[in-house]
Amino acid sequence: MALPPARTCGASRCPPARAARPGPGCGAGPRCPSGSAGSSGSAGPARPRCWLLLPLLLLAAPGASAYSFPQQHTMQHWARRLEQEIDGVMRIFGGVQQLREIYKDNRNLFEVQENEPQKLVEKVAGDIETLLDRKVQALKRLANAAENFQKAHRWQDNIKEEDILYYDAKADAELDDPESEDMDRASKTSTLRLDFIEDPNFKNKVNYSYTAVQIPTDIYKGSTVILNELNWTEALENVFIENRRQDPTLLWQVFGSATGVTRYYPATPWRAPKKIDLYDVRRRPWYIQGASSPKDMVIIVDVSGSVSGLTLKLMKTSVCEMLDTLSDDDYVNVASFNEKAQPVSCFTHLVQANVRNKKVFKEAVQGMVAKGTTGYKAGFEYAFDQLQNSNITRANCNKMIMMFTDGGEDRVQDVFEKYNWPNRTVRVFTFSVGQHNYDVTPLQWMACTNKGYYFEIPSIGAIRINTQEYLDVLGRPMVLAGKEAKQVQWTNVYEDALGLGLVVTGTLPVFNLTQDGPGEKKNQLILGVMGIDVALNDIKRLTPNYTLGANGYVFAIDLNGYVLLHPNLKPQTTNFREPVTLDFLDAELEDENKEEIRRSMIDGNKGHKQIRTLVKSLDERYIDEVIRNYTWVPIRSTNYSLGLVLPPYSTFYLQANLSDQILQVKYFEFLLPSSFESEGHVFIAPREYCKDLNASDNNTEFLKNFIELMEKVTPDSKQCNNFLLHNLILDTGITQQLVERVWRDQDLNTYSLLAVFAATDGGITRVFPNKAAEDWTENPEPFNASFYRRSLDNHGYIFKPPHQDALLRPLELENGTVGLLVSTAVELSLGRRTLRPAVVGVKLDLEAWAEKFKVLASNRTHQDQPQKCGPSSHCEMDCDVNNEDLLCVLIDDGGFLVLSNQNHQWDQIGRFFSEVDANLMLALYNNSFYTRKESYDYQAACAPQPPGNLGAAPRGVFVPTIADFLNLAWWTSAAAWSLFQQLLYGLLYHSWFQADPAEAEGSPEARESSCVMKQTQYYFGSVNASYNAIIDCGNCSRLFHAQRLTNTNLLFVVAEKPLCSQCEAGRLLQKETHSDGPEQCELVQRPRYRRGPHICFDYNATEDTSDCGRGASFPPSLGVLVSLQLLLLLGLPPRPQPQVRALPASPRL
Repeated sequence: MALPPARTCGASRCPPARAARPGPGCGAGPRCPSGSAGSSGSAGPARPRCWLLLPLLLLAAPGASAYSFPQQHTMQHWARRLEQEIDGVMRIFGGVQQLREIYKDNRNLFEVQENEPQKLVEKVAGDIETLLDRKVQALKRLANAAENFQKAHRWQDNIKEEDILYYDAKADAELDDPESEDMDRASKTSTLRLDFIEDPNFKNKVNYSYTAVQIPTDIYKGSTVILNELNWTEALENVFIENRRQDPTLLWQVFGSATGVTRYYPATPWRAPKKIDLYDVRRRPWYIQGASSPKDMVIIVDVSGSVSGLTLKLMKTSVCEMLDTLSDDDYVNVASFNEKAQPVSCFTHLVQANVRNKKVFKEAVQGMVAKGTTGYKAGFEYAFDQLQNSNITRANCNKMIMMFTDGGEDRVQDVFEKYNWPNRTVRVFTFSVGQHNYDVTPLQWMACTNKGYYFEIPSIGAIRINTQEYLDVLGRPMVLAGKEAKQVQWTNVYEDALGLGLVVTGTLPVFNLTQDGPGEKKNQLILGVMGIDVALNDIKRLTPNYTLGANGYVFAIDLNGYVLLHPNLKPQTTNFREPVTLDFLDAELEDENKEEIRRSMIDGNKGHKQIRTLVKSLDERYIDEVIRNYTWVPIRSTNYSLGLVLPPYSTFYLQANLSDQILQVKYFEFLLPSSFESEGHVFIAPREYCKDLNASDNNTEFLKNFIELMEKVTPDSKQCNNFLLHNLILDTGITQQLVERVWRDQDLNTYSLLAVFAATDGGITRVFPNKAAEDWTENPEPFNASFYRRSLDNHGYIFKPPHQDALLRPLELENGTVGLLVSTAVELSLGRRTLRPAVVGVKLDLEAWAEKFKVLASNRTHQDQPQKCGPSSHCEMDCDVNNEDLLCVLIDDGGFLVLSNQNHQWDQIGRFFSEVDANLMLALYNNSFYTRKESYDYQAACAPQPPGNLGAAPRGVFVPTIADFLNLAWWTSAAAWSLFQQLLYGLLYHSWFQADPAEAEGSPEARESSCVMKQTQYYFGSVNASYNAIIDCGNCSRLFHAQRLTNTNLLFVVAEKPLCSQCEAGRLLQKETHSDGPEQCELVQRPRYRRGPHICFDYNATEDTSDCGRGASFPPSLGVLVSLQLLLLLGLPPRPQPQVRALPASPRL
């Protein structure tokens, strides 16, 4: 049989033998089937017929070439040599067996303790319940006191600002602002000036003798309502102080009033924003949750032709503000209507009002266009149909329709008779938007006959107040329910506005207990919400830290499946306007078992399940398939459920028992820097060993602080964590014995090693020799070191190439300063108890091992033996002599390059292999050597997008044209008056027109914003045998061989180097990329399981619905318009007059 000629560019074949590198000549030739491959194992893709020729093609044609592609058994031989070399080095220098013997020799110095998952999780749940119960008692005392204080308070119509003495939390910032209106009022207001002391518990300066008051920017501080509110809430100060006396661990105690006033304790200055302070307690997640029961809301927006210009923009802004009053317990949809109604987004039914869904709505609303005629009937029929759809997940509590329109005459009584009367289970809220002369009586009638409320939004300044007042109406049934509704609720995780970090808040509504008159009906207004914060760090302190091992952890979720505690809850940027909502299935890699666990936890059940699952490495570069034991119980008296995750090897842990003080001193001396030269450098984990230990990010400084403290106290001191200290000192002694028995007498240079090391659960990382510590970049906390955690989860030797960002340039590689980390866990069996208390390893010299790799993957037995191959003899190519034609690499289980026989690729060690050889990496993936896992990181931080509108006017505000200014009729129009209201607001708060929402609220993340990043990781697939395959891409083909190295995380690949650029294929991506996340429109079709609060107050037969809103217009005055225009022309800011505020009447007034 004639064999095909050696490959040339353009001659596609099943290529075995390679002649001298061909020239550029191209010719036609037969093509092999795409994906031609062969395997020595049973796993892998089917073998095409090209495989039948492969044994013949692997033979060299006589005279055709002196070299041929190495045969499969040759490459398997090279793989065995690599395996033996790695195993030999690790056995000699790793010291796994010797460390096991050291532990057994010191068996009298420690005890083996057991983690009993059920007992552990029940104890922690009980401790959390006790912690929260103390806050609940304080909440109840505050709520009862507030109701009594308000009931006893006598309303004062003639109250003045100078009559009220209080600490205005924003006073210092406002008085420092020369343009602030409060500068001129400072002389007549009785604002306290306080002294503050730094308190680490609050991460702030506080004053424990007073409360502080925060009043929203758009509320006039001198109004009668506000002054009376300040008057009666002053009495809460003593209750706050008494609460702290009874429980010194209490953090912020807050009363959020329905009038917008916030009184909190202890006093601290408000965090001054860069621009406008838009904080309003009534829009905070905890207030909204405490003030009303869950909501099913349909927002319908009139987009008929009469709604245009400023009115439409006001409507868009109003809808966005309305969405911000909804929490994750609520469901919502938004539709626009004229003659017909249609959803503004892809959502065709009610969806959960979570952050991502609300973002879709807000973006869709901006695309609304006004046209056609008004058809209230179409809008309301659509809304009622949405609320009657029982085939979807929804809140099943308060049902409401919010209609935004510029006015109309149709009352659509027939629609209400059909859908809502006589029971009136759906409340209707109507909003008249913009300045117009339409009759508003039909809008008032719609709201009043359907237990709702009518509001007017004449200008941008009225939007925020009028899109949140509906909560007072929803609070009526709750107030009328009395004690039954006085139930403490715990919130989602969110960012504290005063800098406490991530918190949860216990909330309790405060009701108005006064009567409307002698012997008359009960008042049905909610006074506000009382809240007490609990920092997540305080809850974390109740969980076991270091007894669970590096890969064990505690987590907790709420009824929405959002995590309260989880090691992966790490928001990179936080916005205190939004709660931190990370679902349990997004905090971990989702699978069916975790879905089942999540559902059981939400249902409040107990459970235990062992599962095989995927986990990301700490550096998010790798995926490991592991076994985990999940145990969970509900936390009583809360909506939370607690879970415990343990790997099987963390069932047991060591507890040192160093009662011998002489031995303590002996081992402690090995922590002293003076011992490092002979015993190796010691890094200690920066843990809270003692209360007085000063923390430091510099490990050398931290060790110095630790030694200085240990010279003053003993490991048994009451101010120290005896478990942590004893284990640290024990591991110091044990790792020193490893130096003495193994490392000290070995010549590391013989095997081209830069360092050897050992890391332990006790917090010790010992690196030998001492000089190697200069280049040690791993985390000194073993539990936070990726190599440590991965070694525990995997059997064998785990290679970790340096991260590409940390690589030195090729010139510096020659100095041998870059190393490859190889580590393995030490498994210790004591009786029937097995645990992994330590990880040992070596650091390979990259340059030396790259040369050694070429020798091991060649036909030589040692480096100096020459290759013998005469002109008439046949030789197989190898990775050393034929490195110009043959590519040989070691790739780790994440797809990152570890070693290569190509010198020019040394500076690419640690890079994803697709960036080195995209064609070959794609072939490995297509042939199932690698599997891809894609997921989303919802906690990332991204640079802010440039604003779309660079003008001075705020988004959504009408800007008149030159023609408008020249038109006399325009100056007397409602549009002009509305604009002047906005300009007046802008003059009072000069930065309003430039305020981005995040910046306006003083968010420290003005430079970064929360975003979604798509992550892609690769891990070994199903193929674990020796495997040959042909890459056929058009006119070029490459033969390659791949084989897993036993007892390592490495893949050995030998391939022909590509000759033609046509062989370049699509590049696999591993780098994290910005993403919009999964398609929300598809996700809402299969919503994740959740449960709402178990209580609902949406109806009370005694509710008085007669207070349903009335118009409060402020007709334009030509005199005022002229005065304003003169002031604008002269550049003089007008003096604000409180009585000029044109807001519709509040249901509270």
